[in-house]
Amino acid sequence: MTSCMSWGVIAIGLIAACSSQRVIPEALEPLVDRAVMFREVVATPDSYQGKMVVFGGEVLKAKRLKEGTQIELLQLPLDRGERPILNRQQSQGRFLAIQQEFLDPATIVEGSKLTVVGELSKSKVEHLDDVEYRYPVLIVKHLHLWPSRSDDDARPRPRFSIGVGGGTGMGVGGGGRFGIGF
Repeated sequence: MTSCMSWGVIAIGLIAACSSQRVIPEALEPLVDRAVMFREVVATPDSYQGKMVVFGGEVLKAKRLKEGTQIELLQLPLDRGERPILNRQQSQGRFLAIQQEFLDPATIVEGSKLTVVGELSKSKVEHLDDVEYRYPVLIVKHLHLWPSRSDDDARPRPRFSIGVGGGTGMGVGGGGRFGIGF
């Protein structure tokens, strides 16, 4: 029984190790200015040029430009795991992420959630419906594409369970059982 419990502890440790992943590359982490908030950047985007930040959001559209691929995102606050939250009502605006290396816009699906590590550049004014909108611009240093929640549910995961069962019998025999399953 002690052997089975040891295997259970090992299995839990493996599951925890597999589920934690680094969103921000180790080399970029010390360069990120965590004090820069999205709402401040929206208010005066050009005053933050050169700052390295981490923003997240939902992809609205992507298109190819001469200088790379432009991704328009609806900003969403990040949770503790650096994943954009699902509540669009919490958005504080939009921003553009420019991937300077080739990135096929067809691979960035509308509605996808991204965490972007990037350097703030000069803002860009574009039409948003019938108005001009000033977009903060990030030059991408690292993109993390999150699987959709339905992908999370469909992906096989290691399972751990402990079951306890019992039984009684009448007559010639009786019995009881205890089991641990992996």
